[in-house]
Amino acid sequence: MGTPGEGLGRCSHALIRGVPESLASGEGAGAGLPALDLAKAQREHGVLGGKLRQRLGLQLIELPPEESLPLGPLLGDMAVIQGDTALITRPWSPARRPEVSTRGASVVEEGWKELNVWSLKEELVVGISQPCPLFYCPKIDGVRKALQDLGLRIVEMEDENATLDGTDVLFTGREFFVGLSKWTNHRGAEIVADTFRDFAVSTVPVSGPSHLRGLCGMGGPRTVVAGSSEAAQKAVRAMAVLTDHPYASLTLPDDAAADCLFLRPGMPGVPPFLLHRGGGDLPNSQEALQKLSDVTLVPVSCSELEKAGAGLSSLCLVFSTRPHS
Repeated sequence: MGTPGEGLGRCSHALIRGVPESLASGEGAGAGLPALDLAKAQREHGVLGGKLRQRLGLQLIELPPEESLPLGPLLGDMAVIQGDTALITRPWSPARRPEVSTRGASVVEEGWKELNVWSLKEELVVGISQPCPLFYCPKIDGVRKALQDLGLRIVEMEDENATLDGTDVLFTGREFFVGLSKWTNHRGAEIVADTFRDFAVSTVPVSGPSHLRGLCGMGGPRTVVAGSSEAAQKAVRAMAVLTDHPYASLTLPDDAAADCLFLRPGMPGVPPFLLHRGGGDLPNSQEALQKLSDVTLVPVSCSELEKAGAGLSSLCLVFSTRPHS
């Protein structure tokens, strides 16, 4: 048997999707979100890709921007990956389901036939600039195809009663925690458990608009990092009750700083990396992160992309590939 938690952060590839103009245009501005500087968001995204490829040595696959999917760069919500298995999720927001639909636009047409998109604006992280009787978006299957082409085993969520956003799933190397949030329900968590049967799966209530990964993350195989808000601390207390494994904890002043990625690209003699918010973002949390002495800190900024609801775990899928039978 290997060391507990040794599977955490093993990676060879990273998948990202470019930032479309629609994220800052009339299509992507709505639902009360602040104005977004497109050029700055694209620069942040480019720097993230550069860190993944050059600093961490990962093979980077970048899907092109898709104007019909303003939130396409948040592809971390679209899949949960462990080992050679990728569970394609079923996002809570109907506007995002074309990103993972196997049937393309017909699914959206069938599901929204009687609905007015304007009336659903509060459900969307991005809004539609004017009312329309039918929302139409073509099938955009880049995430599934990229993962499949790399040899991962694809598992579909076929239950229409299930909702699951990938950033509600935290893998510790030993077990999964699934946040029960606005975005993810019990049935979605059950499908995670059915898919990854080699690991215990526990559910954690998440209050407010956050995903679980927006409140806590892994600073190492034995260390949970979490924000200081009541929602974050409540989630960590619930995890401590549910687990059979002892984890150290590190509290950060900012919840968003806990959305970090512990990564082990497998470079000989190189310690693990912690990809985290930095570069001027969340300065109050930087000193606390220095306490994680067993990792090399790799800071990256996403303050502009954050305005669209992005955190580090939503902006990339990082995984290791191997052939599957």
